[in-house]
Amino acid sequence: MPRAPGKRAPRRAPYFVVRRSRVHGRGAFALRRIRKGTRIVEYLGERVSHREADRRYEDRDSRDNHTFLFIVDTRTVIDAGAGGNEARFINHSCNPNCETVIEDKRVYIEAIRTIEPGEELNYDYQLARSPDDPPDADEIYACRCGHPQCRGSMLWPPKKTPAQAERPGKRPAKARADKRGTPRKRRAEATVRR
Repeated sequence: MPRAPGKRAPRRAPYFVVRRSRVHGRGAFALRRIRKGTRIVEYLGERVSHREADRRYEDRDSRDNHTFLFIVDTRTVIDAGAGGNEARFINHSCNPNCETVIEDKRVYIEAIRTIEPGEELNYDYQLARSPDDPPDADEIYACRCGHPQCRGSMLWPPKKTPAQAERPGKRPAKARADKRGTPRKRRAEATVRR
């Protein structure tokens, strides 16, 4: 039944609240049950070029792993440190309950499984490795998710273990699992510019 003129649709209770996290700093915690497939929040912030993102953070200490930059495409980066919303407080996990999706140059966080009230929201940042990374980059970008299969780093792709290096051509299962999406809707990478 259509609403009467001038009446607003009822406002839904928020999906999450931001508070102190054991994983890192502040985190986003579910206020109610969030079903698998739910689009929880859009990642917002100032949209800038890669060059501008580099300029803004060029004086940053190389050991500082804190960033709110999210690469949308080859031309656009979202800087949630400028005009960002609560989505910037969703922490990393190697066993995430959410994923990021880019659709029409916008970034959304969606539930990939049902999330219970009180549970911390998280997604795999998959921060891009760079040839000029310092030798201790995995320590600088250490993961603190605490999952038994934690890869120990927010960087992607994972560093090869000596056993993996001996088996050329064998891809880790995680790399295969992350190949999903359609041309209009694809998995996003939360990538830091270093």
